[in-house]
Amino acid sequence: MGTQTDLFGQTVTMYSRPACGGLLKWIGNKYKMAEEICSHFPTEYGVFYEVFAGSASVLATVAPQRGVGSDTFGPSIEIWQTLQSDPELLKEWYRERWDRLMAGDHRERYEEVKASYNANPNGADFLFLTRSCYGGVIRFRKADGYMSTPCGPHRPIPPESFARRVDEWHRRLINCIFQQADYREVMSQAQSGDLVYCDPPYTHSQSILYGAQDFHLEQLFVQIAECKERGVFVALSIDGTKMSGGLVCDLPIPVGLFEQEISIRVGRSMLKRFQMNGQSLEGHEVTDRLLLTY
Repeated sequence: MGTQTDLFGQTVTMYSRPACGGLLKWIGNKYKMAEEICSHFPTEYGVFYEVFAGSASVLATVAPQRGVGSDTFGPSIEIWQTLQSDPELLKEWYRERWDRLMAGDHRERYEEVKASYNANPNGADFLFLTRSCYGGVIRFRKADGYMSTPCGPHRPIPPESFARRVDEWHRRLINCIFQQADYREVMSQAQSGDLVYCDPPYTHSQSILYGAQDFHLEQLFVQIAECKERGVFVALSIDGTKMSGGLVCDLPIPVGLFEQEISIRVGRSMLKRFQMNGQSLEGHEVTDRLLLTY
């Protein structure tokens, strides 16, 4: 647990441990590393921003008294906004699709949900697809945004378990607002003493992942520099060593922008397992770098 000061100058308690289970199953999410990442945050700050919210694992671990989660990907923001405004509806979305999946051929029913999503991208279908697709590897066709990930071999968690997660995540994120917006727009809102956490798309991953965002790391560094100039704390998770003994990502990090660099061991890559058709991942360890402007 940690503390921070609220709008009235009072000390309030924050979470420092992840929620009991992720809400979305999404490759690249920081659920397993969230506690370690948060341990390197300042002990006191104002508003907490997660500007590539995705599965919002770090945001939910912090559970800030004042928080902002943002992303350009509309279906995920629809999920988070519904979690706040109508958590029972979120449960209904999941239960209805889970019941359909269990009542027939899994792959056939999964393809029905995927077809519904591709015809009209929406949070309700996307929520279930993240929990039932292969390994949470969300893949999109860059030309038209078509989601192509096949059905996973696993059984998605039952609605009762999902409902309990919804209740906990609702409590943790009750003081946050969610915006569908570009990270540059949201980072420009941060003031001195605020904290911005960035977990952008992997710069060395396939462009078909995560909605194939038009993302340029150099532009993010510009925004981080502007935040630092204003006295905003910024923490950035970025590619580290892709495999043990393998490629070390060569990133154009401006000299002097970050004051600290910490290695966060991620483990074995589900994306690599997907690419290798389930073969052994011995030797394929992934490491992230946590870069801090403070």
